[in-house]
Amino acid sequence: MAVVTILLHNLALAVLIGVIISALDFAWESAKRIRAKKYIDDKGVKHYEIYGPLFFESTAAFAEKFDVFGDPIEIIIDFKESKITDMSAIDAVNKIAERYAKLNKTVHLRHLSADCKELLKNADEVIEVNIMEDPTYKVAID
Repeated sequence: MAVVTILLHNLALAVLIGVIISALDFAWESAKRIRAKKYIDDKGVKHYEIYGPLFFESTAAFAEKFDVFGDPIEIIIDFKESKITDMSAIDAVNKIAERYAKLNKTVHLRHLSADCKELLKNADEVIEVNIMEDPTYKVAID
């Protein structure tokens, strides 16, 4: 950033450029952290447990995790350890659901946080996926 300050003679602009570069570097590193644990349960349903944030920078890596042609007719994408954070992520989930739908396969989303469900509800014209409701656990009190 010292070079930017010297060349432009503007410390405020150098700081702003440094903040932008740091934010882009953080987004790039976060995008590399998206992973998927895959398994097929005893009912023949394939589960994808997603780990890491799903946002604009990680959508390409997210899409590469799925075997659309090789998967069974029912798929569960579990977001217990992940979070849908923006419209790019919603679009990525929608594209995956559309690819499965073309092959008459069903995609269920599970363990979405309340704000993820709100994002999907706000984008209901863009995306149409089957959200599996998580069970509500009650605590018995004497």
